[in-house]
Amino acid sequence: MTALLQLQDVHAAYGLSRVLFGISLEVNQGECVCLLGRNGVGKTTTMRTVMGLTPPNTGHVRFKSGDITGWAPYRVARAGIGFVPEDRRVFAELSVWENLDVARRAAARPGHWTIESVIELFPVLGALRDRQSGFLSGGEQQMLTIARTLMGNPELLLLDEPSEGLAPLVVQALLAKIGAQGAGADDPAGGAGDRVLPGARRPRLRAGEGGRAFCRTFRRPEVRPRAARPAAGALR
Repeated sequence: MTALLQLQDVHAAYGLSRVLFGISLEVNQGECVCLLGRNGVGKTTTMRTVMGLTPPNTGHVRFKSGDITGWAPYRVARAGIGFVPEDRRVFAELSVWENLDVARRAAARPGHWTIESVIELFPVLGALRDRQSGFLSGGEQQMLTIARTLMGNPELLLLDEPSEGLAPLVVQALLAKIGAQGAGADDPAGGAGDRVLPGARRPRLRAGEGGRAFCRTFRRPEVRPRAARPAAGALR
């Protein structure tokens, strides 16, 4: 089977600071793949390299067997790769509906996803359609960003840490929605993705079996147990 997305011996850097050291991985059609790792190991850079935002110094990025290494981001998007960035980047002065309408006008690929279908996926956006996006909660903005990306009808969806800063219940709701579409990541504890790739700077990453989505992890918010109260006799 030919991989939908393939990175082969990719090296990337920001100026003199090298971040990726020979990354190789494959994502096949219909698969959810999670890329795990601590801060600073190059997970975001891997996605930026795919999207053309940080072109690799050496190596190749292939999508549907075609070499897209170094393509401009708009060409990558038009080829069928959607990207949900970590910082969401909604148009804060526009309403929810206007954000989706901008994506509809810019979409160069026909397909299933329309404003109506993304609101069916995220019904809360329909109730908030006239609200300025800058006044949405973090979870609502994340839903809007994913919906806006889907409007481009991508064949491959990249999500960069989509649960960052969200409450546990919101994370669970997003996970259920994305997982139902066959296009998402999971948190490292839950492990609903088809494959999990360890993130590391120097070792090569390789997934031998083949998705529709390639994402950084959902981060499970840490819940610390309350400290036990001392017995009354211990207080002096």
